[in-house]
Amino acid sequence: MASPRPLIATLCLLTGAHAFAQTPAPTQANVPYGKHEKQVLDFYQAKAEGATPLLFFVHGGGWMTGDKANPDFLAKCLENGISVVSINYRFIPEAQAEQITPPVKACLDDSARALQFVRNKAAEWHIDKERIGGCGGSAGGFTVLWLAFSPDMANPKSIDPIEHESTRLRCVLAFVPQTSLDPRQMKEWIPNNDYGNHAFGLGSMQEFLAKRDSLMPWIERFSPYALASADDPPVLLFYDSAPDLGKPPAKDPVHSGNFGAGIAEKLKAVGIEHEINYNNDYAHMKYPDLFGFLKEKLGEAGGG
Repeated sequence: MASPRPLIATLCLLTGAHAFAQTPAPTQANVPYGKHEKQVLDFYQAKAEGATPLLFFVHGGGWMTGDKANPDFLAKCLENGISVVSINYRFIPEAQAEQITPPVKACLDDSARALQFVRNKAAEWHIDKERIGGCGGSAGGFTVLWLAFSPDMANPKSIDPIEHESTRLRCVLAFVPQTSLDPRQMKEWIPNNDYGNHAFGLGSMQEFLAKRDSLMPWIERFSPYALASADDPPVLLFYDSAPDLGKPPAKDPVHSGNFGAGIAEKLKAVGIEHEINYNNDYAHMKYPDLFGFLKEKLGEAGGG
C-alpha cells in the first residue's frame, strides 16, 4: 500500500512547518490565552450547523523552536466538520529567563492553559467541549500525550473561570513522540539517546542521570509512561523506525520507535486503547489513513 504520509511530511510536523500548498487562513489568529507574547493560538472554525468537534494541535521542536502555523490535518479536519486550534507556547529558554523550575513545566502548563481557554470559548466558537482530540509531533506529541494521561487539572475553586475547565482529551494522534523523561528508562530503551536533560535546565545527560533521584517527582509528573492509567483516552502513535529495545545504536534516537515499544506494554497493562505504527507499516494498521482515527474518535459536527 502506498504511504499516505511520506517521511517528509512527518519531519515537517516536528516543527509545525509544512512545505505544501497554501493552507486556509485562521478564523481568528494570535488569540491570547495568557500574558506572554508566546501564549497565543490560532482558531480555524469548521462550517457546520451545530457545535463541532475540535483538533488541538501542539507543534514540535524540542520545546526549543517551531511555530503554530500549518497544523497537521487542517484541511481534512475542516472538510469533515472538525474545527482546529494550533498553539504557540513558551520555550525552555523563555522559561529559564522567568526562572521557572523545571523549565519544561512552562511548556506543558501553557498547553493545559490553552486547552482550558479553548473550552471556555466553546459556546462562542461553537465547539463541543466533550469532543476535543490532541495531535502533535515529537515534543508536541509528548505534550498532547501528557495532557491525555494527566489527571484533570480543572480547578473549580479558582477565581479564574478559565481554570474551571477540563484538561482532558477525547483521543490523541502523536507522531514520533517521546514517551518518558526518565533518563534511566530512556537509556535502557535507547542506549545512545541524549535527549531530555534540557527539559530540566541541565547541561548533559550525565548530569541528568546523576540528579535523577531528586528529580523523580517531576519526572513522574511529566512522563506519559508514568501517568498512563485505565481511564485515559485512545491513542495512535506513529514512528518512522522499527523498534529494537536496548540495542545500540538507534537511528535518530530522539524519535526512535523504541519510545513506542517502551510504552506499549504499559498501555496494554493498564488497558488503554492504542495502536502503534512503526516504519510506515500501514498494511497492519486499523487506521492506515491516520485521519480515520481522528474521524472515528471525534466524529463530525453534530455527531456523537
